[in-house]
Amino acid sequence: MSTPATEKLVPPFTREIAVKKVRAGEDGWNSRDPQKVALAYTIDSQWRNRAEFVHGRDQILQFLARKWGSELDYRLIKEMWAFDRDRIAVRFAYEWHDDSGNWYRSYGNENWEFDAEGIMHHRHASINDVPIQESERKFHWPLGVRPAGHPGLSELGL
Repeated sequence: MSTPATEKLVPPFTREIAVKKVRAGEDGWNSRDPQKVALAYTIDSQWRNRAEFVHGRDQILQFLARKWGSELDYRLIKEMWAFDRDRIAVRFAYEWHDDSGNWYRSYGNENWEFDAEGIMHHRHASINDVPIQESERKFHWPLGVRPAGHPGLSELGL
């Protein structure tokens, strides 16, 4: 029997595995560590992130470093929306501020496709940024992984 620490999150996905895969992705991105996060993507992974097309792990590293250099105090929540054999659809929201102190909540949807080892080879993300007041923030945990007891998107009404 596998334990959560040793369980392989690989296709074909069940609902339980898809939910765990999404949470693992959220935890990785909340680390804001480009080196760590890039390992979740194949060496030749292809992304569409908003209007930007990113090809390969080297470009993913550059993209993530640039992203977290400008989206400060970044905190993300992902939620599994749907899944199939080797694909997962995700909805998400994240909060961040720019270097002038302007806060935003970014909402989006992602479509993920994985290889047999559970490494993502395609990621398509559509994202919209909504200016918010700092008092409207909902994601207040310390930087890093969202605590287990913190509400998800549905519980927050997002």
